[in-house]
Amino acid sequence: QLQLVESGGGLVQPGGFLRLSCAASGVPLDLYAIAWFRQAPGKEREGLSCISNSATNNRRYYSDSVEGRFTVSRDNGKNTVYLHMSGLKPEDTAVYYCAADLDPVYIFRPDNYTFWGQGTQVTVSS
Repeated sequence: QLQLVESGGGLVQPGGFLRLSCAASGVPLDLYAIAWFRQAPGKEREGLSCISNSATNNRRYYSDSVEGRFTVSRDNGKNTVYLHMSGLKPEDTAVYYCAADLDPVYIFRPDNYTFWGQGTQVTVSS
């Protein structure tokens, strides 16, 4: 059973940088496509980024809202996927989740993912 644990959230000033981690235990994470979502109060869960599994060459995808500011990467030795976030804005404030599935068809639809982490809070404020 795949278990995901996010970390790295916190309070950051506008324009700042954070790196979120999504770590797994028990199962090689590179077998899975990993996506990052976020959910702000009163809003729907939003897909941000996805990295495909290693068999499909770790292709990276980004939503328009984060393209050019966020970068997703893997470290297979640490069984971890990262979301590097720069140029943070107050509207990036949300709970951030990582999710995994072997072969999601619609990569930014939450119902395409089987495994989820518990979420980590990101607050962008001066």
